[in-house]
Amino acid sequence: MTPDTLLAQATAALDAWEAGFGPVDPHPASAVDAERLGVALEEFLGRLTAPPRGDAPGMYPFFHPRFAGQMLKPPHPVALAAYAAAARINPNNHALDGGPPTAAMEREAVGWLAAMLGFPQAHLGHLTGGGTVANLEALFVAREEAAGRTGGQAVAVCRDAHYTHARMNGVLGVETVLVEADDDGRMRLDALDDALATGRIGTVVLTAATTGLGTVDPIAEAIPLCRARGARVHIDAAYGGFFALLAHGVAPQGFPSADFQAIAEADSVVVDPHKHGLQPYGCGAVLFRDPAVGRHYRHDSPYTYFTSHALHLGEISLECSRPGAAAAALWLTLRALPLRADDGLGPILSAGLRAARDLAARLDASDRYRLWAPPTTDIVVYAPTAEGVAATDAAAGAVFEAGMNDPADPLFLSLYRLDAARLGRRWGLAPDAPAARVLRSVLMKPEHETAVPWIAARLTDLAADA
Repeated sequence: MTPDTLLAQATAALDAWEAGFGPVDPHPASAVDAERLGVALEEFLGRLTAPPRGDAPGMYPFFHPRFAGQMLKPPHPVALAAYAAAARINPNNHALDGGPPTAAMEREAVGWLAAMLGFPQAHLGHLTGGGTVANLEALFVAREEAAGRTGGQAVAVCRDAHYTHARMNGVLGVETVLVEADDDGRMRLDALDDALATGRIGTVVLTAATTGLGTVDPIAEAIPLCRARGARVHIDAAYGGFFALLAHGVAPQGFPSADFQAIAEADSVVVDPHKHGLQPYGCGAVLFRDPAVGRHYRHDSPYTYFTSHALHLGEISLECSRPGAAAAALWLTLRALPLRADDGLGPILSAGLRAARDLAARLDASDRYRLWAPPTTDIVVYAPTAEGVAATDAAAGAVFEAGMNDPADPLFLSLYRLDAARLGRRWGLAPDAPAARVLRSVLMKPEHETAVPWIAARLTDLAADA
């Protein structure tokens, strides 16, 4: 079934539903001047499809294997059709009178996510506008929980973790303690133990997986350390959470299955369906192991919570208005592509892992590139072979620019900055600059698997030119 067919079927069903309430004459105030719309539409489509050239604000082909840069891709056609259909009604999943069916879909979909991550059936969770808000909510609950007990209230997070944690702790007025990472980007257990020994730490944030190097903190080993010191554990699995599907015997060699399985022991976890869950932006989710933490959200409203005595999703969320269309899209997608390792979503995730390992092996065998480390997930980090930090930075920048700006044969990559000390330890580079940019490829589309030979060959050509 094509996206057009899906949307046509949904449109027909909504037409019939709307007709059951009787005819509605459109108000003339809503009419649009056809000529004015035509001019605006032409400009709109021109802006959406303009090619990126230098500093010109063009659009990147996120859908194509040529785009092997940031963690961006279009939603699955099923998600797109479901979102468009539900958005026509425009339900609001704050209170049940804003959209009872989509609120029920949200509860079911979040329950499926909880089961994937190993959380108990009696959990608390909901969708959010994205990972930032989801992490904010988890840190908010962690702050409230810490306030009710003796001991530290600071939040410990790995230096290589996402910057959102320090930002959200700033919003919440909570101290952030940065824990050193190893050269692969994983939190160092000895550094975590030292931080916990200070008595300042109330919550530890562990990441699965980082958005920079794609690595996973040693979750299975870190959680016992946290428990021994009475610290709460939050898992930021915004990027890598769906890889938990593959943590039971189907993942490739070197995949940190034990760490993904250990997510089940955490107090809270965040996962972003708008990444590997095939959803449109924005769709994040936050889950709590103990449903009693819902008391920290308690509030009242003089006009929203009257249609049902059941729990309204707005009563367990910091956000108020939230799109019911996001819940509808996730629900239908996970019905069509279930959360299973050998069927549904699993094979899509596995294709990205295989693609990353294939590209990494080709780069590692090349005399044109240095591989930073074997990929943990579907992110590969590498750099052109050069002498010294400064030359590496220049070569990586040249490959990046040349690939992006070639109109005939483009390849879109991304950059990541590593400091000179780290580059010296890993690659023996002379520290003639404080840091260098290196190249980074996110192979999160299954189509990347068959495109790897071309990507590797194109990278070789670009490095030769650079």
